[in-house]
Amino acid sequence: MTTHRADVAVAPSGAHWMLIFVRVLRHPPAEVWDALTDPKALAQWAPFETDASLDHVGDATITMIDGDVRVDAEAHVRIADRPTLLEYLWGDDLLRWELEPIEAGTRLTLRHTHGDRALLPLMAAGWDLCLAVAERMLDGEPVTAIRGQDAMNYGFAELERGYRDDLGIDPDGPD
Repeated sequence: MTTHRADVAVAPSGAHWMLIFVRVLRHPPAEVWDALTDPKALAQWAPFETDASLDHVGDATITMIDGDVRVDAEAHVRIADRPTLLEYLWGDDLLRWELEPIEAGTRLTLRHTHGDRALLPLMAAGWDLCLAVAERMLDGEPVTAIRGQDAMNYGFAELERGYRDDLGIDPDGPD
């Protein structure tokens, strides 16, 4: 699968770290919003499934999937401002999806806040692959979701190294 690396940055966020992941999708914000919030759409591209729509404030259960392994985590949608801003807690992580209409479609900015700075390149690589699958879905040419260890078959290691370089995070250095 061909992927298009996103623009990324890292920033401190209190006692945590924020991955800032910016990617242009060639679809309007309303379509991207549906892909980010509808459980049926999320099941086609995201690293998880959810038991509820994420398009309104409230609780949900997000289930991470890796082959036959499924792990539930509590989620809480804090902001659902269709079609421009979605923010939810996923376990201890905070995900903030900002959708900006542009001539080419949507500038999507994901601000993923996590406690371990060293894991941000892994997250960037994972979101890169997932959003490549989401774009195929939005194009009407869906492919199977790429989750967990299966990502290794789709250039994950190379993406992770590239994002590690972009973010200036040494895998052997202190974080």
